[in-house]
Amino acid sequence: MLYELRVYYAIPGRLPALLKRFDTITLKIWERHGIRQAGFWTVAVGESNQALYYLLAWESLADREKKWATFQADPEWISKRAETEKDGPIVERVVNQILQPTSFSAVK
Repeated sequence: MLYELRVYYAIPGRLPALLKRFDTITLKIWERHGIRQAGFWTVAVGESNQALYYLLAWESLADREKKWATFQADPEWISKRAETEKDGPIVERVVNQILQPTSFSAVK
């Protein structure tokens, strides 16, 4: 199992719109494509309270590439994303990393 850590840095003041998009749109589309989330977090104390952190669980890099590509090309996602950004962008930048659990990790 691999995990993808993704950090979305929201445009100042736009984090509520990003959270709403995940809650009401993105997760439903992910479910249809077999994309599994392992958790979402916002920052209570830290560098920026305008960031959303989340983990995705993948069987392999090939699994990730296939499912992520079909999600990105999904007509509903493309349409809904554009709709949620009609008042301007929500996300300033995205940082992602693919993480591999160590032999002693509680999460495998």
